[in-house]
Amino acid sequence: MSCNGCRILRKGCSENCMLRQSLQCIENPQAQAHATVFVAKFFGRAGLMSFLSSVASPQRPALFQSLLFEAVGRAINPVSGAVGLLWTGNWNVCQSAVQTVLQGGTLQPLPEFSGGVSGSDFEDVGETVGVGGGGGG
Repeated sequence: MSCNGCRILRKGCSENCMLRQSLQCIENPQAQAHATVFVAKFFGRAGLMSFLSSVASPQRPALFQSLLFEAVGRAINPVSGAVGLLWTGNWNVCQSAVQTVLQGGTLQPLPEFSGGVSGSDFEDVGETVGVGGGGGG
């Protein structure tokens, strides 16, 4: 029988499946499926499998959890990711977002973590830095 990870990715599953080993840290079968989809969409299915195959079996659950937190961190804080959230004391935001993913929810980048730059900040960039002013020299 296929594990939840292989079932959701529609790939063959075996007794010594890397995904099955990796998902053992997530108890709920639906949460396993949601986490697998999210990580596979972020890193790509081949990328996920490549990461998992690069470590020993006992380390795979920790690696999967790390990949999940990094993918979630980048989804809500595209500039600095999970490390930026930890560094700024906002790790609880990352943890809450992981719970949202495990429950099947969707995430959006949070404006307060975009680095304080909006699209309107780039409107007059040519005038600000003197681009196109001629006479370099």
